Formats: sequence, structure tokens, C-alpha cells
Amino acid sequence: MLTIVYVVAAIIVVILILAAMRPDTFRIERKITIKAAPEKVYGLIDDFHHWAAWSPWEKLDPAMNRSFSGAGSGKGAGYAWQGNKKVGRGSMEILESSSPAKIIIKLDFFEPFEAHNTAQFDLAHSGDETAVTWAMFGPSPFMMKIMHLFMNMDKMVGKDFEEGLNNLKMNAEK
Repeated sequence: MLTIVYVVAAIIVVILILAAMRPDTFRIERKITIKAAPEKVYGLIDDFHHWAAWSPWEKLDPAMNRSFSGAGSGKGAGYAWQGNKKVGRGSMEILESSSPAKIIIKLDFFEPFEAHNTAQFDLAHSGDETAVTWAMFGPSPFMMKIMHLFMNMDKMVGKDFEEGLNNLKMNAEK
């Protein structure tokens, strides 16, 4: 019986050591090329009222409560949501809006877990196309480091970013 206790304790110690060795920050990023002017793509991102058309999380809870605050779009625009377990509760605020090249968003999650991150959209124009990069980054507290040992957040959230970017592309290319 004592051997089992030692083995379990050793496993816990190894998990804690591995978690402590993980980076203090994380970054998830995806890119897509859209056949549309950057101003058109930018307008779909810079105004939270347009997110329902392309955000991958909007359709997870059709009964989700949404509220908008601050500016209609651009710097100071705010968006908050509360929904089922799939979407949780959180808010976003545009901190920087540099048309048509960059949007930086303060992203706060309160449920099902608390996290405070930054989302950034970078748009680069080339010919008749716009390259869009969507990134999310922020601190990785110790509990999150432990979770990252068992879940690949890049794959989990990355697939949502890919879906969102494909939806954005579809909407912008109409």
C-alpha cells in the first residue's frame, strides 16, 4: 500500500515539475488569405455587431445574451456575452484600431474559467488579396500550465480560429 502512495506522489511531483517548466505565456495564431480589399475585411472585424456572421462561437448558443457598449466600432467598442457551458461568460473591448491594418482586443473570460488575454488581428494587403492573421496571447498561470500538459490548447482553439477565418473569408468574398 505504501508503494502505491509513493508512486502516486512521484507522479504528482513529476506533473508539477513539468508544469513549472512550461512557458509563462502562450500564443495561438492562424492565418488566411482573403480575396477582398482590406477595408472590407477590417469592417467585419472592427465592429462587434458583425461577429455573429463569422465568429465560430456565436452559433454554439443561439439563446446567448449579448450586449454592446462604448463606440459602435473601433477603439472603445465593447461586447459582452453570457451563454451555455460551451460559450460561458466574457467580454471584449477594442483597445487599438488602426484601419485597415490592425485591431487589438482585450479579451476577458469569466466562465467556465477565468482568463485575461489579448486577441490581435493583422491585415496585410497584396494585390487583390488580404492576408489576415488572428492571434490570441496572454499569461499562462500555473493551473493553466498543468491543464496544458493534458490538453493541446493550440489545437483546440486553433480549430476554432480556422473555422472563424474561413467564415470571415466567405463573408468578405461575397
